[in-house]
Amino acid sequence: MTIHTFTDVDELSLCTFRPPDAPRVPSVSVSPSGEIVENSTVTLTCSSDANPAANYTWYKEDEDSPKASGQIFIITDFRPEHSGNYYCEAQNARGRHNSTLHLTVCKYKPTLICTYLSPSGEIVEGSSVTLTCSSDANPAATYTWYKENQKVLQGPTGISHFPSISPEDRGNYYCNVSKYR
Repeated sequence: MTIHTFTDVDELSLCTFRPPDAPRVPSVSVSPSGEIVENSTVTLTCSSDANPAANYTWYKEDEDSPKASGQIFIITDFRPEHSGNYYCEAQNARGRHNSTLHLTVCKYKPTLICTYLSPSGEIVEGSSVTLTCSSDANPAATYTWYKENQKVLQGPTGISHFPSISPEDRGNYYCNVSKYR
């Protein structure tokens, strides 16, 4: 047996070998974190430990074709129709794994504003009449009822009730939806 002693060594390199393995379950992050605001940019990042390095593909649930490839997937101008489950697939020659996340627009303008008159049809003096205004805004909107361009009611419900309709109540009414951001 021979033992060598090194006395004038400036640098010693140690190489290790990692056997090939399949990607581990990927971790996914979302930026910005917290609430997603309509029309904002959302960045999804996927990472997985694998040897050889994994290739990444992004999918949206119920869609066959990939949305993007690579570790980062950017959605610009995020709208309510972009909401849903997304998953990142990490794949190499040894296997594949995926992780799913759910994205939802938390703050958006109303896209649907409905007004109702109850009862519908001919209105009889002295009867009870309710005007209802609703929308799909998130967070909830403030509703303002106007009669002939004069504000008559403002509040969070969008309901204007006339317990006993009179000739003075005659006119054109409209609802304005605001303060949803």
